[in-house]
Amino acid sequence: MTSPLNVAIIGMGTVGGGVAQILTEHSERCARRSGRSIHIAKAVVRDLSKPRGIDLPDGVLTDDVQSVIDDPNIDVAIQLMGGTDPARQVMLSLLEAGKDVVTANKALLCDHGPELFEKARELGRCIAFEAAVAGGIPIIEAVSQSMSGNQITSIQAILNGTCNYILTEMLKRSASYGDILSEAQELGYAEADPAMDVEGTDAAQKLVILCQLAFGKRVSLSDFPTQGIDSLELADLKYAAELGYRIKLLAVAQLVGDSLELHVEPKLVHSDEPIAKTDGPLNIVALNGDAVGPTWYAGAGAGKMPTASAVVADLMDVVIGRAQLTFPLMSVWGDTGPQVRPPEEITRRYYLRFNVDDRPHVLADITDILGRNEISIASVIQHEAPEATGGETRSVPLVIMTHTTTEGRIRMADSELSQLDSIKAPRIRLPVLD
Repeated sequence: MTSPLNVAIIGMGTVGGGVAQILTEHSERCARRSGRSIHIAKAVVRDLSKPRGIDLPDGVLTDDVQSVIDDPNIDVAIQLMGGTDPARQVMLSLLEAGKDVVTANKALLCDHGPELFEKARELGRCIAFEAAVAGGIPIIEAVSQSMSGNQITSIQAILNGTCNYILTEMLKRSASYGDILSEAQELGYAEADPAMDVEGTDAAQKLVILCQLAFGKRVSLSDFPTQGIDSLELADLKYAAELGYRIKLLAVAQLVGDSLELHVEPKLVHSDEPIAKTDGPLNIVALNGDAVGPTWYAGAGAGKMPTASAVVADLMDVVIGRAQLTFPLMSVWGDTGPQVRPPEEITRRYYLRFNVDDRPHVLADITDILGRNEISIASVIQHEAPEATGGETRSVPLVIMTHTTTEGRIRMADSELSQLDSIKAPRIRLPVLD
């Protein structure tokens, strides 16, 4: 066996601790499978006094990231810093110092991927990033290697376990969004500030990386709409179930002719579909290839050990030399590829929910507006509401399923519907995945 590979872990939070745990507790297995022992030479932390829950030799822990950059004996850096600043400059410095990099930082690759990949190729280094998307699911390998004989035609994915857990538990227990969010925070599924998750940004960052791998198209978050789950109510989940659907926060990239449709939003998914059956904090990615047809990849999309597992798998690829061979061939962050289709041109069916005054002509007013915008109604649900008291006009829920129409027409109709005094907030509009 050759000399040990010296590794530095930059960021010893949840995932970093998991990586260190695997490399120390299963060192013999890692050495046997890679043909080389792996030695943690440095572990960079912000607070040296904080307990880590793992025994590392004296001198390994440091709060000086520059000591890693300047150390010529460190072969690979596992960069697990969050955010983009100073993570961007640290990664550039690591590459310039001649080190290959393994990272799980999706935000960094989403915002600065083109610059970082070009720099790595220029310097003859590699960046391995399996853990940046869908945690323990080997989806980067699937898209970039296993599907290389195909033109991928669509990606449909649950990429955020926090949102999937919340939606699952709301329906299962007839609980409110706020109650389940609080529970998810207590269980560690959601951050203290859950905005990145529940507003859809986390899933959108992952979609940027996936669609650039699959379609060779450089895109950014500003190129497509993102909507989270924070405006959904239990009523929507129950109505969807009554109609034979489940609501899931989906990240979608789909080739339509010579254009690419991109969006992250809650969608109604038929309850028989594998995506609809993926519950709790699990993730699933459905890839469709022109040769292989539909394929599914499911598993733990986040968490300490699933993500650490993906990081270590990337590290093993670097040790073996596989990553250095595959990285230059990845069609990532290219300048070619299909044009992103304007959102208003996207066609699909819609679920609409209103709270309306229970009086004559309200439904006629709504159908008139939909008709003027060339939107055809497929079905209507209106359950009887309790009698109002005190002479007030009671409000009743009204659910409409449309036939296929464009996002542009739905937006115009929604603007007109907002002017009707008979419709009370909120107005919910969700697309259907067909």
